[in-house]
Amino acid sequence: MAQKVIGIADLAVGKDSDTLVTYALGSCVGIALWDADKKQGGLVHIMLPSSRENSNPADNFRKFADTGIQELIQSLGLIGSPKNKLVAKIAGGAKMFATNSSLFNIGERNVEAVKRYLQLMHIPIKASDTGLDYGRTVFFHTDTGILEVKATNKKMVQL
Repeated sequence: MAQKVIGIADLAVGKDSDTLVTYALGSCVGIALWDADKKQGGLVHIMLPSSRENSNPADNFRKFADTGIQELIQSLGLIGSPKNKLVAKIAGGAKMFATNSSLFNIGERNVEAVKRYLQLMHIPIKASDTGLDYGRTVFFHTDTGILEVKATNKKMVQL
């Protein structure tokens, strides 16, 4: 059993009894993809909705919903989990700053982009804990597919 920490704009895959963890999901979204047959999965920590909004080709494309999820799907394929066996669980996408403008509500835009891209990839979302106004830390257990969501002064949620 190993614990792997995923930083901002990063991803990892695991199997057996690995635990993948990412901290401090504010407006960012953590996307866990799981293959129940092989008891393995992966987690990506995205920051922004779309790589099309990016003008810097040297950028880390794991930070975008579309390209980060695509790389995670490819990484899982390399360890034997085809896209058609994957299910998703997502957390994060909080509204961290008070504003009435949807343009500045990056958390909401991130969640919408994640949902849209997963639908496009035909990967069903089995559970989610998104929105509201607080940050989250997630622990993804690759042997069970459970995504634990922890937040300060909140009850831990298991998805």
